[in-house]
Amino acid sequence: MEKTAHKEDRYIETVGRRKTAVARVRIIPSTKNHIVVNDKDLHDYFKVSEMQSVVMQPLSEINTKFKITAVIKGGGAHSQSEALRHGIARALVENSGELRKSLKKAGYLKRDPRAKERRKFGLKKARKAPQWSKR
Repeated sequence: MEKTAHKEDRYIETVGRRKTAVARVRIIPSTKNHIVVNDKDLHDYFKVSEMQSVVMQPLSEINTKFKITAVIKGGGAHSQSEALRHGIARALVENSGELRKSLKKAGYLKRDPRAKERRKFGLKKARKAPQWSKR
């Protein structure tokens, strides 16, 4: 049995994260940019144009076209769009190393570490304490 690997069938898979959102991204070279998120088109999944533009930011830096499929879990809508952007940027760097400098300068390769701080015992929220009275 002979295995034939076509160059078109090869893909690059990376992971992008933001807060609790995790995006598994696959990019495949194509004739035009096409993004599918959780089996839906990008415009159907992210209804707000601001989030669509966040996702497209790393692709505006390059002139190559890709078919991108992503599976996103956790987080809110905005967090998911930024996780997807992070995954796409990582995949583009893995595909072509010379993009790293421009994508890094734009800040798309940094995993934003900010997340909600946990609530501590004896406090109302992470840092908010109950009202204190001397007597």
